[in-house]
Amino acid sequence: MPDATSTELVAAHGVVRRDAIRGTVLLQPTDFTLYAGERAAVTGPSGSGKSVLLRTLALLDPCDAGYIGWRGERIVRAGIPAYRRRVAYIAQRPAMLDGTVEDNLRYPFTLKTYRDVHFDRDTAARLAQAAGRGADFLDKLAADLSGGEAQIAALVRVLQLAPDVLLLDEPTASLDPASARSIEALVSAWFDAAAERACIWVSHDPEQARRVAARHLTMNAGVLGGDLR
Repeated sequence: MPDATSTELVAAHGVVRRDAIRGTVLLQPTDFTLYAGERAAVTGPSGSGKSVLLRTLALLDPCDAGYIGWRGERIVRAGIPAYRRRVAYIAQRPAMLDGTVEDNLRYPFTLKTYRDVHFDRDTAARLAQAAGRGADFLDKLAADLSGGEAQIAALVRVLQLAPDVLLLDEPTASLDPASARSIEALVSAWFDAAAERACIWVSHDPEQARRVAARHLTMNAGVLGGDLR
């Protein structure tokens, strides 16, 4: 368990999610806290609510009950853009823009939220190198990338912005083992680069969950459990 000095990052307080059309409960009342320095994994069968949990923590979908907190404070609507800058959600199938990898990496800096920072090719190249890719990776056309390369590019696009928390929604589910290990290496390098970072990795693979996390949870029928450290 975290000690008394552990920093609370993301917390769910009695969070509930329902299907907007059918009213079915997708996420049963959930209390959960992610602390700085933690690497958590969530496993469970397809349709059990793993992605629902992550999207709720990312505030991509609204809570039907309860609320999400950040560093001990409830997040109000006006604070959501700043929260999403600190807490990044990575989908299983990344969306890539036309152009080169570098064009894709430059895109976030055109958004209002990131107008105070600038693209740094050296930083991006170092991140790509952590995933086993050379400097020429940034010059590749997005349309020519393999699935693994596209996921690496998507991760670099996020990691260059230095978030505090990563919410990884089965980012290697459709990749070959070598590509999956490259993604794991990239996330590990990001995690090790700063003391107060944390991540949650949703995976269908128990072996991967053991590799990437020290805290393991299970999801079944919308119920989060099995919090084994």
